[in-house]
Amino acid sequence: MKGLVLAGGHGTRLRPLTFSGNKHMIPIANQPILFYGLKHLARAGIRDVAVVLGPIHEEIRETLGDGSALGLRIEYIHQGDPKGLAHAVLCAREYLGQDPFVMYLGDNLLQEGVEEFVRLHAAEHADAVVGVTTVEDPSRYGIVELDGDRVVSIEEKPASPRSNQALIGVYLFEPTIHPIIARLHPSRRGELEITEAIWKLVQAGGKVLPHRVSGWWKDTGKPEDLLEANELVLRSMPAAAFESRGAIARGAALSPPVGLGPGTVVERNVEITGPVVVGAGAHLGEGSRIGPCTAIGNGVRITGAEIRGSIVMDGTLIEGPVRIAHSLIGRNVRVSKASPGGGEVSLTLGDAASVRL
Repeated sequence: MKGLVLAGGHGTRLRPLTFSGNKHMIPIANQPILFYGLKHLARAGIRDVAVVLGPIHEEIRETLGDGSALGLRIEYIHQGDPKGLAHAVLCAREYLGQDPFVMYLGDNLLQEGVEEFVRLHAAEHADAVVGVTTVEDPSRYGIVELDGDRVVSIEEKPASPRSNQALIGVYLFEPTIHPIIARLHPSRRGELEITEAIWKLVQAGGKVLPHRVSGWWKDTGKPEDLLEANELVLRSMPAAAFESRGAIARGAALSPPVGLGPGTVVERNVEITGPVVVGAGAHLGEGSRIGPCTAIGNGVRITGAEIRGSIVMDGTLIEGPVRIAHSLIGRNVRVSKASPGGGEVSLTLGDAASVRL
């Protein structure tokens, strides 16, 4: 079995002018979003993985390399301009050959992983296993209408949804899907839709089974989704994942779980309330209050600031007194406060931004 991870900018994207590089490399709990799906594939025993790249693919090759650090053998396939999820499978047709494969959208976060997809596929000899979950706004997703475990209908982003069961962006396919995709025509959105391919597989008599995922699932299409995903991951991480390898001054107060990277310094009169992770070489100066549910990147410097429920990426400088909450702050950003006082602020700042509050 092979893996197919889509990192080509499918679905809702953050604008490239806001955050440089690929959205799939934005850190969640200080690890790129893309890493979570790849680790799930490795945990399920899948070793051969193709990463499908779109027009925005900075950092991905450099960061993932050949995949050996993740226990994988990674190859790269250039899709160019994304023309739908089924188009990505079409681009990977030669690589996939006659192997069954798991397709995983790189901007999805799924707590449970993909082992259950693999188990269900093997036990039921299914042509496809599709992950589904209940959503509040079904018009945003591919929607599946079910009668027990029988697929009754599938529609992409319906104006009048017939159910609230959404496809989550994780699928397992037999190679029987390939000739169906080869005959698809672009939808009204101009894309080759994977939902249409699955429905045609059902109509052709293929065995398509839903897998109702347990645990949380998050599509990270918007800044607020990224922040929620960061909190979900931090709160579900085992205590052993929070290693403390930094230097903590006497008089600092840390409430676990807190992870500190090597070379990070926590000065006196700093309070950290977990769950919090801090990368390598960071400096948390006097008067800082960090957490809960906050991820601080490598080389970040914070002095006299309160930060909670936020993601602060590498190389950023924040100088208080300032209270920041529910914020997504890019790389090499500068945030400073002109004078004391003022309320809490929520920020979305792209790379290299400079703000004086």
